[in-house]
Amino acid sequence: MNTNDFSDLRAEFDKFVKESCITDPAKGGEPEDRDSGDKVDDEPVPQFVDALTSKLLSPAVSGVYLSRLDIKRVAEAIDESIPIKERIKMVRALFRHTTKQQYLKDAFAEIDKHINGRILIYTELSEAFPASKSIFDEHTNKAKKTMRMFNQIIEDFEEIEATDDPMFV
Repeated sequence: MNTNDFSDLRAEFDKFVKESCITDPAKGGEPEDRDSGDKVDDEPVPQFVDALTSKLLSPAVSGVYLSRLDIKRVAEAIDESIPIKERIKMVRALFRHTTKQQYLKDAFAEIDKHINGRILIYTELSEAFPASKSIFDEHTNKAKKTMRMFNQIIEDFEEIEATDDPMFV
């Protein structure tokens, strides 16, 4: 294929976007970066959330990749509604107002279902491709370790009770 064909295609696409898609917020369009500028994203979160996101959202650490859609499905399963944004912001939104241990149990049970689905895929792939079994076993072990981390977070979590005096701690 000729490289001019690609440049012509790119020019045609750019022209289409410029004429047909409104990306300027001043003209009623969506802002370019839909993830920026949310005041809610700057609200404080419980202490465990930062550690959780660093471990859970890194496939090298957790052994699995949880997509935005996976996080959205977890939220919907526990009757939460969170917008699709960056994965870190979604996890922060999911756990931002956590006050009950049962909420954590429900959320982590749903995440466990997604991780177990990935473990099942790893098992099938390791059976289909025996030469890669050690790689899939490594990911499976990391995923199981991540699920054990959830139990530790639940055990360490202290429920917050509402009081009449907001300054009372």
